[in-house]
Amino acid sequence: MAMIDSIAGAAQPDQPDLFHEHAARADGACLVAGVDEAGRGPLAGPVVAAAVILDPDNIPLGLNDSKKLTEARREALFAAILETGQIGFCAAPSVEVDRLNIRGATLWAITQAVLSLPVQPDIALIDGRDVPPGLSCPGRYVIGGDAKSLSIAAASIVAKVVRDRMCAIMDCGYPDFGFARHKGYGTPVHMAALESLGPSEVHRMSFAPVMAAIR
Repeated sequence: MAMIDSIAGAAQPDQPDLFHEHAARADGACLVAGVDEAGRGPLAGPVVAAAVILDPDNIPLGLNDSKKLTEARREALFAAILETGQIGFCAAPSVEVDRLNIRGATLWAITQAVLSLPVQPDIALIDGRDVPPGLSCPGRYVIGGDAKSLSIAAASIVAKVVRDRMCAIMDCGYPDFGFARHKGYGTPVHMAALESLGPSEVHRMSFAPVMAAIR
């Protein structure tokens, strides 16, 4: 029942705001969820999608694109979002990335993240250019949404923090790769470990640098 629609926005604000949420409510939506993902680019670990319904009367101050925030600020805002909003998230592991490809795994994780919300929204505002075909509610994509919509910015923080914590767990299982530091991205340290050790069980075997390291 997904509805594909796009809102690019006339201007790029310095900070995300509620323009897109107000536009959705003007179209008849009551509960509006922001949706974003973290981890499309790494060579290892899951891609994580998060969905957040903010309380319009209790929005944490300082919400922004997670990439523009320090780790300490993300952690503080993550706690505030959990306290004041409603969240759902889903992690598609590396085996699903290999099975579905990264785009397919991301869309699947987005669908599951929305489904895992405590209540279903009337519409989901999704960062990027895609709306999953099996989404449980109407969806509207917002290009660059994590820098435009407060709900999507909140989702970007949740997705990033959840994935970073999962990478810390991966680091415990595979300490020689340094996942806690580089989060699975193809840094020189990671590439050197991959070349020396070969891929681990959490690597994305379908990604070219990983395939090249398979002995």
